[in-house]
Amino acid sequence: QVQFVESGGGLVQPGGSLRLSCAASGSFSEVYTMSWYRQAPGKQRELVARMSYDGRTVYGDSMKGRFTISGDNGKNTVFLQMDNVQPEDTAVYFCSMLIKIPGIVANDYWGQGTQVTVSS
Repeated sequence: QVQFVESGGGLVQPGGSLRLSCAASGSFSEVYTMSWYRQAPGKQRELVARMSYDGRTVYGDSMKGRFTISGDNGKNTVFLQMDNVQPEDTAVYFCSMLIKIPGIVANDYWGQGTQVTVSS
């Protein structure tokens, strides 16, 4: 019902930049929020950034000032610009969207994840 295509992950040096993108497709009527989460080995999944349909944004504490979430609601695409990345940013990054499918209550749907590795 909902498919995601994530891209942009890879290996980057400390202090470098990376841009992730996630495009959703399928038979749905509304996208209420678009978010990025990450999960490092041995750690819980944590919120990186969230953007609501009205443009309001929320960031995890360690990402403020370094990461920027943006989106194109018309194309159901969300981006994450990551600047000044550090080794502790190494994780699998997942996009997630709160989506309304006709006849079904709104649910969170998840992408497959993309690996980001920060290393010299």
